[in-house]
Amino acid sequence: MTTLFVSDLHLDPSRPEITALFGRFVDGEARQADALYILGDLFEAWVGDDDPSEAGAHVADKLRALTDSGVPAYFIRGNRDFLLGAAYARRCGMRLLPDPAVVVLHGTPTLLLHGDLLCTDDIAYQAFRAQTRDPRWQAQFLAQPLQARLAFAAQARAASQARYGELQASGQSEAITDVAPATVQAWFARYGVQRMIHGHTHRPAVHDEGHGNTRIVLGDWYEQGSVLRVDADGARLAAL
Repeated sequence: MTTLFVSDLHLDPSRPEITALFGRFVDGEARQADALYILGDLFEAWVGDDDPSEAGAHVADKLRALTDSGVPAYFIRGNRDFLLGAAYARRCGMRLLPDPAVVVLHGTPTLLLHGDLLCTDDIAYQAFRAQTRDPRWQAQFLAQPLQARLAFAAQARAASQARYGELQASGQSEAITDVAPATVQAWFARYGVQRMIHGHTHRPAVHDEGHGNTRIVLGDWYEQGSVLRVDADGARLAAL
């Protein structure tokens, strides 16, 4: 049996064709899988489990049908959908995992994470991440009216795009928005594994990190689908 991994779909009303592609993937290949893991940024933005988006409703229906068929689905929150909670997970029938999480895949212990925690050179982002993962901040945010939360998400997206443009203009975007090599090595040592799978950076590749360690980076779904297939024979990264 094959275990499937995806991340960084960034589903959004402006790209309905990608939402439809994910639906076909869940209805098709995923039905034959051992399990499906979604490693964050399933949605472009998520302001709470009362989010009214059509993409959210479509995904919930598809994942519920998948899990009802007997295929388990697991989710690690990303930097865009870190507010996805237990209510929506129950609606989908999927299980929330901590970031990071260690799972055994076909006999190989593997570290799974969204990937933003590895980007430690981006000090400003790490500070923002720490703030928005604080339970008190999240409780205050989720207590606001839906329209206020949607407006905040739009502002945050615009600020993120502006900052990325500034980094590109200064020539720093490649280094700062990618993982820090020293952090990667430290996490391999901390968790005692030799395989790591993550998304976030939108740089799909399989990296030999030395000492027998392998780091697999999932691709995004902006222009096409991207899936990692893992079975007893190894791991294969492919476009859909």
